[in-house]
Amino acid sequence: MSTKILIADDEENIRNIIKKYALHEGYEVLEAKDGEEAIKLALENKVDLLIMDVMMPRLDGFKAYAKIKEKDDIPCIFLTALNEEYDRIYGFDVGADDYVVKPFSANELMKRVRAVLKRAKPSKSDSLLTQKGLKVDLTAHRVYVDDREVSLSLKEYDLLLYLMQNKGVALTRESILEKVWGYDYFKDDRTLDTHIKLLRKSLGPYASFIVTIRGVGYRFEKES
Repeated sequence: MSTKILIADDEENIRNIIKKYALHEGYEVLEAKDGEEAIKLALENKVDLLIMDVMMPRLDGFKAYAKIKEKDDIPCIFLTALNEEYDRIYGFDVGADDYVVKPFSANELMKRVRAVLKRAKPSKSDSLLTQKGLKVDLTAHRVYVDDREVSLSLKEYDLLLYLMQNKGVALTRESILEKVWGYDYFKDDRTLDTHIKLLRKSLGPYASFIVTIRGVGYRFEKES
């Protein structure tokens, strides 16, 4: 069964460029020109990934994706001409898995598509990662804080997983970006800080497990 991608953007030229590259990669493509149409197509078809512009008529990308998320947990890459931290954080808050600022390279976008789709596949491992009241169930792809399930985006989950699998190790920013994002993201590594901020918020009382190492990166503290 082919991988199905929904491209939602009110600019036809952008849709056509992304579609050309997506078809070349072997993906099946659906197109939507506004937020309302994106919701309809996403919920009526078994879509594996959304590439969604933020600024669209009728309903913007953030609101459209929030409505889709109520029915189906589909990975999403947002496209936007905005580059303010608030907009990036808001996008990740609604569950985005990546955030691409226009103008962008179609080749790079396809690398990001492959990376998100790869992370979206359920893990076949049957192990658990735990520390105090924090638990990561790799089989179910779920995270619990004091027995309460918390909702993480795919990137937040993979970031937490990588940090916990390397407890006590000082991980450089470069190594985290390479392992978690799976492609060259070094030219805009602010996204790592944004995800760390969101992840700490989700971990609540266990946010302090993630320690910032100035000038290096981050470390997940071992339980004392």
